[in-house]
Amino acid sequence: MNKQIILRKNEERRIAAGHPWAFSNEIRETKGDPAIGDVVELRSAGGLLLGIGFYNPHSLIAFRLLSTTPVEINADFFRERIRQAQELRQEVAEGRTAYRVVHGEGDFLPGLVLDRFNDQLVVQTYAHGMDLRLDQICEASEAVFHPAAIVERNESPIRLLENLPLRKGVVRGSAVPTTIMEHGLRYTVDILEGQKTGFFLDQAENRLALRRFCHGARVLDCFCNDGGFSLNAAAGGAASVLGVDASASAVSRAEANAALNGVQGVRFMKADVFELLASLDPAEAQYDVVVLDPPAFTKSRKNVQTAKKGYRELQQGALRVLRKGGFLLTASCSHHIEPDVFLGIVDGAARESERRLQLLEWRAAAQDHPTLAAVPETRYLKFGIFRAL
Repeated sequence: MNKQIILRKNEERRIAAGHPWAFSNEIRETKGDPAIGDVVELRSAGGLLLGIGFYNPHSLIAFRLLSTTPVEINADFFRERIRQAQELRQEVAEGRTAYRVVHGEGDFLPGLVLDRFNDQLVVQTYAHGMDLRLDQICEASEAVFHPAAIVERNESPIRLLENLPLRKGVVRGSAVPTTIMEHGLRYTVDILEGQKTGFFLDQAENRLALRRFCHGARVLDCFCNDGGFSLNAAAGGAASVLGVDASASAVSRAEANAALNGVQGVRFMKADVFELLASLDPAEAQYDVVVLDPPAFTKSRKNVQTAKKGYRELQQGALRVLRKGGFLLTASCSHHIEPDVFLGIVDGAARESERRLQLLEWRAAAQDHPTLAAVPETRYLKFGIFRAL
C-alpha cells in the first residue's frame, strides 16, 4: 500500500496497547498523498506497520483502525465483520427483537452504528471513510439480514467534526413503523422519526433491572420518553407509576405503548422535571423508587461545569421526594461526565441533602453496546442503583 501516515517518535504506544485512533498531532508525515476517507497504512516512526484504517486530515481523529494486518476493505470485509457482530447479539440480546448490531469501535468498525428493529435496519456513519462506503455497508447488511428496509439516521452533529453533511432517509427498501419486543413488553417504533435510531436501545438491560425494586412500590420515572422504565416498573408489580417528560410527543408515545401492553396503574404527564421535583411537597410525594434518565447535559468539555450543576440539582430534587429506604436509579449519558465524576456528583448531592446512599449496582449500556478496555471514550453511559437512607 503506497498511502501511509507515519507517527511521531513514541506515539505508537497507545495504539499498540489496543486503542484504535491516532490523533492529528501525533502524525509526523504522510506518504502517497492520501485523500480524506482513504484507507492508509499506519506506521511507527521506525517504520513498524501498526495496521490499516481510514484517514481524515481534517479531523482531530486523523486515523481509525480497521485491521492490524493488511486486508481489502470492501463489501466482503464488512459482511464478515457484521456477521461476527450478529453472532454476539444472538448470545446477549435474548428476549429482544430490537438491538444494536454494530457499535462502532466496540465491534472493530469505527464510525459505524447499525441497529436492528425486527426486519428493518438503521445505519449511522460517523467517520468519513465509513460514509464513503455506505453502499458497501448496505450490500453487506443485506447479505447478512435480508432486511425489508435500511434507513440512515445521519443527523448527529458529531458528523460535522468529520466535515460530513447531515442526512436522513430510506436507503433501501420501504420503511414502516414497527412493533418491537423487549423482555415481554411491546413498543411501537418509527425508525425514520423516533429518537436516535428510533428507540433508546442502550438502556434495555437497565430497564429490566428496575423491575426487582418495584413490587408494591410508588414509582416516579423522570424523563420517561417512550415509557420504557415506566412500563418495566409496572411489569415489576409497582402499585403506581408516574412518568414525566417535557415533550408532548414523548408523553403521547408512552401512553400509546402503555395501551399497547394493556398496562394498568401507569400515567404520564408533560412537565419540566426540574420544576416538578422542586414543586412537590416531600411530605406528600414520598416515592419508593425514582428513576432519572435525562438526555445528555453536555456534548463538549466546555460545558462540563454547567452539566455537573444540572446533575447535582437533579439528584437533590429526586432525594427530596424519595422515602427513607427507597431506591434511586440514576443515569448519565454525557460522554464528558466520567464515571467517577458522576458518582461523585450523586454522592455530593446526597450529602448536601443530608441523605446517605448505599450503592447496590453500577451499570453501563446493554451488552449489545460492547466497548474496548483500551478505549475509555466508548464507555459513555453510567447507571447507578442506590438505596437512600
